[in-house]
Amino acid sequence: MVQSVPQNMSGLGELKKRILITFLLLAVYRVGIHIPVPGVDGSALAAFFGQAQNTLLGLFDMFSGGGLNRLSIFALGIMPYISASIIIQLLTAVIPELERLSKEEGAAGRKKITQYTRYLTVAITLVQGIGIAIGLESMTSPTGTPIVYQGGWAFRLTTMITLTSGTVFLMWLGEQMTEFGIGNGISLIIFAGIIARLPGALINSFRLISTGETSLFTLLLVLLIMVGVLVGIVYVERAVRKIPIQYAKRMVGRKLYGGQSSFLPLRLNTAGVIPPIFASSILMFPATISNFSNVDWVKQVASYFLPGTIWYSILYIGMIVFFCYFYTAIIFDPKDIADNLKNHGGFIPGIRPGEKTKEYIDRVLSRLTFWGAIYISIVCILPMILIKQFNVPFYYGGTALLIVVGVAMDTMSQVQSYLISGQYEGLMGKAKLKGRRF
Repeated sequence: MVQSVPQNMSGLGELKKRILITFLLLAVYRVGIHIPVPGVDGSALAAFFGQAQNTLLGLFDMFSGGGLNRLSIFALGIMPYISASIIIQLLTAVIPELERLSKEEGAAGRKKITQYTRYLTVAITLVQGIGIAIGLESMTSPTGTPIVYQGGWAFRLTTMITLTSGTVFLMWLGEQMTEFGIGNGISLIIFAGIIARLPGALINSFRLISTGETSLFTLLLVLLIMVGVLVGIVYVERAVRKIPIQYAKRMVGRKLYGGQSSFLPLRLNTAGVIPPIFASSILMFPATISNFSNVDWVKQVASYFLPGTIWYSILYIGMIVFFCYFYTAIIFDPKDIADNLKNHGGFIPGIRPGEKTKEYIDRVLSRLTFWGAIYISIVCILPMILIKQFNVPFYYGGTALLIVVGVAMDTMSQVQSYLISGQYEGLMGKAKLKGRRF
């Protein structure tokens, strides 16, 4: 009995260690958010972003955890890495060499693709860094105060190198969190950035209510919308379609195996939070350049694609639907499922094994993905439109809630897995101890 306690506690000890590492790495990220890039007037920049809270700059600032309105070393956040991942995954689907690395080379091939993603992340960050530096030199606060103390190539190179170094460090931080912590590190960084902005948003909302600029009814209505969307997300994220699986009886030696029934669970939202993140990152990339431009026609075109406008909503929904199907096709291959079922003697009742099973699973998955894409589009667009009409004093969208709920549920699932693993080790320790006594 004494020997079973350390074995049971070893799993809990590993869980506590991973949780502690996760919180420490997230603390490092939040400290870095408050370290500004040299040569920028922080008060003038904050005043400029006060006018952009419900624009794409506000969306970008949400994903960077408030780093953009301070122009901190983490101002670009992890979005360049996500953009690079999108590009690499798109290229993997059309370039045979990358597809071979992804499917046939195993761990070595995936490591190579990860390396390409890192290189592309650096390239994207360098381009965005120099673009932001040039744009800042021509920007002023609402009172006419220049945001940059002294422009020139010294400031541009400093900004570009600082922002690139910050993004690369965040990328490394997310990888360490994934390996040694709990949950997906990249998702947790975005999650922490969104959550960290909630207290400031609530304080600002109460301040506007006290001054009479916003009514209490508006705030309560927004909170009611957020709660309704939150409940809907939790309900749909747990929804699955169960395809019945029957295993044929087989003789192995003198023993009869099989004859059992099971099911294949297909989630309604197989792609998770990836489609809205991908769609948002693509829309933010050209919009960032246009917001820092002084060309009139560029600003005019950009104004048609601000959150809440009809063109932005149409483009956003189209990208969400595309990425729902695209990402589902990448992570879920019906042919592999059908082959595995056939090799293990499993079949779907009423469906012939092999190609017919693959077609059936593909058909069911396509229908689920369609409704999943509709669900994600409603969650991401409806709150954005409503809040655009009510002029809420902080950026809020269904994308943020979808990310927060999705990441929280995935992280809790991993925590529960460690707890179950610890209990299992404890039971095995008791069984071994009783075996020794006999």
